[in-house]
Amino acid sequence: MSRMIRRIWVKWVLAVLAAVVLPFVGFAFFVNSKMSSRLSGDVVHHYLLSMAADLADRIDAQITERRLDADTIADNPLLEWFIGDYDEDSDVFGSYVQHTFNRLVAEYGVYDLVLAVDAGGAFEACSRKDGEGRDLPAEVVAKLEGRNHAHERWFRAALDGGFALIDHHESDLVPPKHPGSGPHPENYHIGFASRIDTRGASEGPVGVVLLLMNWRRFHDEILSYGVRHLAASEADRTSPALGTDIYESSYAWIWKSDADTILAHKDTSLYGKRVSQPPIELPQMVDAARGKEWGMYPEYAFRGVRKNAAFRRCKGPEDGGFGWYVGVGVDNQDIFAPVYELSRQLFSATFAVLAAAVVWTVWIARRTTRPILDLQAHTRRIAGGDLDARIDVGTSDELGDLGRAFNRMTAELKENREQLVKAEKDAAWREMARQVAHEIKNPLTPISLSAGLLKRAREEKSEDFDRIFDNTIDVIQRQVETMRGITRDFYSFAGEHKEPRAFDSGQVVDEVLALNAGWAQHQGVRIRRTGGGATVHGDPAEFKSAVTNLVSNALEAMPEGGDLGVGIEERDGVVTVEVRDSGVGITGDVAQRLFEPYFTTRSKGTGLGLAIVRRVVEEMGGEVELRNRDDGRGALARITLPRPA
Repeated sequence: MSRMIRRIWVKWVLAVLAAVVLPFVGFAFFVNSKMSSRLSGDVVHHYLLSMAADLADRIDAQITERRLDADTIADNPLLEWFIGDYDEDSDVFGSYVQHTFNRLVAEYGVYDLVLAVDAGGAFEACSRKDGEGRDLPAEVVAKLEGRNHAHERWFRAALDGGFALIDHHESDLVPPKHPGSGPHPENYHIGFASRIDTRGASEGPVGVVLLLMNWRRFHDEILSYGVRHLAASEADRTSPALGTDIYESSYAWIWKSDADTILAHKDTSLYGKRVSQPPIELPQMVDAARGKEWGMYPEYAFRGVRKNAAFRRCKGPEDGGFGWYVGVGVDNQDIFAPVYELSRQLFSATFAVLAAAVVWTVWIARRTTRPILDLQAHTRRIAGGDLDARIDVGTSDELGDLGRAFNRMTAELKENREQLVKAEKDAAWREMARQVAHEIKNPLTPISLSAGLLKRAREEKSEDFDRIFDNTIDVIQRQVETMRGITRDFYSFAGEHKEPRAFDSGQVVDEVLALNAGWAQHQGVRIRRTGGGATVHGDPAEFKSAVTNLVSNALEAMPEGGDLGVGIEERDGVVTVEVRDSGVGITGDVAQRLFEPYFTTRSKGTGLGLAIVRRVVEEMGGEVELRNRDDGRGALARITLPRPA
């Protein structure tokens, strides 16, 4: 247990739990026990006041928009010319006016009638279709055409003041949509009357246009207000259920400017009822609303249920409105529904945060410590001599910087080691140069002595001059041939660098095997040639020299006879030449140095043969390897070359 606690990721988890989760749990307990009751009342009051203000603003905006419709129609010059009857052709505008009224009713969907009368209150024009595009009954149109509005209040007010509002009422201009059904929102209207002023030659207004708006629009407005309740059903208001909204019991209403008469309510049976009188009988609400623009009603009981509500007064006549009062109320028992929901959500969130914090912290801790463990493992590899070890860096944070720094350090170590190896190779080259000089110096000594002896014999006219001459020439020739071999090996290692060309590798291999057939037969070596040939790119003479070196090494490894296999294979654009022998193979300490210059396992030679092979193959763009065969029966030399395009 104590060992686990000492781990970084465990300490991290404990630190997060102490620093984050515990304060969150304490906060949740404080909110649940100390703030719930206070928040419930404050939130509901703020909500009700905001909703009442918003509802009032929307109703004011609706009235302003309808008033603008009336002014727009009244300002239409064609309507003025038609009603003013300025000339004999004014009747040609009648069809246009008729079309405009019908379109206004159809497109806006809020008007039941658009009526235009002249300055004397006599009928001039009206809409002939309803909002659904149906024609008005003929008797309704006839009644409108025969009616004079000169003594009606809205007509006189519009004619004198330019505009008039007709408050909530049951209009006798159009028949009720739901006759005999009691109070119904679509049986009520409000009106907007705008004066048609003179633009032509005559003086004074020419008439008034009236827009009769159906009350249904305002009834729908109050039905869209109110918040939702947490209870699973109306019958179970005491047990909040998750998943539903809050405050379903809330609703809105509209009162007349006297703050006492109901104009709109979700219970349409209350239309026209007085709030201060039975069956409602809530005079304290009337008193609270009168004289104030905005506020909370005192807590009240309606139909046995305790409630809280807020009100807001709409724009009054002085601002172009009706001065109605709108209210939004909610049952008291719903006020505590958010408290129950808040408590439940807090405890659920606490456990969720606790679980998520633990899982997240463990994941982060594991993700953070994994690069450290990788660094530890790669450090062991570096200590073991593997300088090719690299850490996969997938982040850009501090751990990623550490991984990149580690990789740079490893690369520098490898580079330093390569430089050291290069220095060692340079030293080997210098040693080889000394050896070449020594090898050349050795045959020069007998050549010099023999030449001196020959010169002295001639000067002394020795009787053995001919014998001495023959011996001297023989010595010189043998020593020159020795120096020629040394020079040839060194020259081959340095490379002649002829212009490369494409040639048949199989033909070169066959030539090498033919040249060494006698040697192989003498040692009892059986040669087996496999594969055909393949085109490669390079210097054929140097390639022949490289193959000759490999074949010679293989024959020297089988002095008592054996099997020599030489094969050529071409696959996927790569040409492979293999030389297999059944000799003694390669020892482990020798395998790492086979291709180094001046390294040899024989008692004679310069040690440049395999170094020459590697140089030739690499210049041809290929690779060479020399290892023991998989079956343990000798060595395998493999040259891999790219096939020319």
